[in-house]
Amino acid sequence: MKHKKMLMVVCDGVSDRPVKQFDGLTPLQAARKPAMDAVARNGLSGTMDVIAPGVVPGSDTAHLALFGYDPYKVYTGRGSIEAAGAGIDLRKGDIAFRCNFATTDDGVNIIDRRAGRIRSGTSELAEAISGMKLEDVEVIFKEGSEHRAVLVFRGPGLDHRVSEVDPHIEGELLHSKAGSPEAEKTARLLNEFVRRSHEILSNHEVNLERQNAGLPPANIVLPRGAGSALAIESLSDRFGLRCAGIAGVTLVKGICRLLGMEVIEVPGATGGVDTDYLAKANAATGAIDEHDLVFLNVKAADVAGHDGDFRLKVQVVESIDMMLGSILKDLHEEVVVALLADHSTPVSVKDHSADPVPVSISGADSRVDAVRKYDEISAASGALGRIRGVDLLPIILGMANRSSEYGA
Repeated sequence: MKHKKMLMVVCDGVSDRPVKQFDGLTPLQAARKPAMDAVARNGLSGTMDVIAPGVVPGSDTAHLALFGYDPYKVYTGRGSIEAAGAGIDLRKGDIAFRCNFATTDDGVNIIDRRAGRIRSGTSELAEAISGMKLEDVEVIFKEGSEHRAVLVFRGPGLDHRVSEVDPHIEGELLHSKAGSPEAEKTARLLNEFVRRSHEILSNHEVNLERQNAGLPPANIVLPRGAGSALAIESLSDRFGLRCAGIAGVTLVKGICRLLGMEVIEVPGATGGVDTDYLAKANAATGAIDEHDLVFLNVKAADVAGHDGDFRLKVQVVESIDMMLGSILKDLHEEVVVALLADHSTPVSVKDHSADPVPVSISGADSRVDAVRKYDEISAASGALGRIRGVDLLPIILGMANRSSEYGA
């Protein structure tokens, strides 16, 4: 039986809810998307609870589930994944945090959690912070994509059980507290790090230039998602697959690296709506020859959802469709194509929600159901039914003739 190649396209946050002001449609229903609809029309569709029914997925736990790992068993915090994405190898005892560059007023109020979605100068800002000493702990700090960054504490006596300083909305800066006696030191140092980050960044040349240009300064760092080193079996060891990952955001690259994928760096691939869709398409097409599974993540729909921008999200869907159409046109062998979201980010909510996401999977000789469009409602009537995220990769492997027989 011939093994087929596999392509998994994850449209980050693309799943949505009906919006009354736009004829009760979701962005997927409102967009023109012939390539997405072709995947649905030529295969099987269904809906997916990425973690479990009623559970709101984070992008990190969601992607672990999509690759067949139960996040309740393997997840140790988002910080460790962000660190891997930034190319930082965590040691035993290290504590990692995902961070935002943010803007604060003269007091302790956060007025922009993303510092105007800063796109340049972050490497200089990170360099000014990294190497800081806090008592006997070394600070490793590295910029990520756009406003994102990674913080690692390296030293004795650390514990990840600390509360966050990030309020997650514009408002008063929080004070980190220890969740256990062993974490008292980490909480104390985290609060000191945030104070010193504000002290260092407030007068940094990059921020002075931003202020002169009328832009919000990235004058404080907001750490959150504390995590320790994650030990996890690679996809190669678990399934015997050679895998490649294509993504613009540090977090998703981190998951790819932790799972043993080859991360393909694509010039112009960002974590925003300005990503180079065709460059990603070309990278995915080129990677199919040398890999069993190619994973492609596009973040832009999630950004539009968080911003509550329906029209922008429709535009993003159509851009993703153009990317997907380019890939499908250039595939020269039988490939099982899975099209899905990692979570819903409704424009009416401006955040992740527990709504299930649509999934469509097609292949040259796959079964075909009656679904003709890729959207939240159409997919729900498909033959896949309602699955969980951990079921997805086994289903794809089965359609690609890569599953092993169980029993004699």
